[in-house]
Amino acid sequence: MRRLPDVLIEPVVRMALAEDLGRAGDVTAMACIPEGARMKAAFAARKPGVLAGIDCVRLAVLAMDPKAFVDVRLHDGDAFDAGAVLAVVEADARAFLSAERTALNLIGRLSGVATLTRAYVDAVAGTRARIADTRKTTPGLRALEKHAVACGGGMNHRFGLDEAILIKDNHVAVCGGGGGGVAETVRRARAFAPHLMKVEVEVDGLDQLDAVLALIDEGAAPDVIMLDNFSLSDLRAAVARVAGRIVLEASGGVDLTTVRGIAETGVDVISVGALTHSAPVLDIGLDAL
Repeated sequence: MRRLPDVLIEPVVRMALAEDLGRAGDVTAMACIPEGARMKAAFAARKPGVLAGIDCVRLAVLAMDPKAFVDVRLHDGDAFDAGAVLAVVEADARAFLSAERTALNLIGRLSGVATLTRAYVDAVAGTRARIADTRKTTPGLRALEKHAVACGGGMNHRFGLDEAILIKDNHVAVCGGGGGGVAETVRRARAFAPHLMKVEVEVDGLDQLDAVLALIDEGAAPDVIMLDNFSLSDLRAAVARVAGRIVLEASGGVDLTTVRGIAETGVDVISVGALTHSAPVLDIGLDAL
């Protein structure tokens, strides 16, 4: 079972509720539902998937009705079939209906990320490759979406710009471009980085890879090399040249039809932006009981 601390989730939930409630609150609920009426309903899956975001449901309901009863039936990281009951809630009807869309938006979005991640993880099963996310996340939802990736069996890449040094093509271009620019940028990064901070560099061809590998003898090599949009043959060549001395990450051109072939080249990590920027929302509904 995976969980994020409530303190990380509550600000997102409250912001989403405030956005939905607007200036006057849920006028439909106030107009149609008698004050003090109670409601019992189940959050149920319309399609199979992997759960993420169940605590968003709990916190959204409790934010509107602190006395609500929330019976969580499954936990983040659990797989489920269509029709599975994820949670049952009994609460003040006005409050519950006001929280409904926020709860469904968050659990559907996060479970969609977890479900897509599980599909990628399953696709590379039996290889050494691990599936990782990127920073291509919804602004404001990064902690939750990266949690959802972990729920699906994926691995989190750096959380933000301050967590690790990741040298990309534009950094290299400013430092002169080509193999010389790559090597000089890595040297600068190594001189800057504290002892606990990792350094990764993106290379776009075998010539740049060779320039980076030459840094091993200087003691200035990066911890990770990202092979950006390499062909399968070049990925295999890179794996052979590195020979396990540095972690290799493949990136670019990755989808569910290509990921297995990429994994079979022997790379260590495959980063997939689609896990968070293109995951479909999983269909979860609220059924009155």
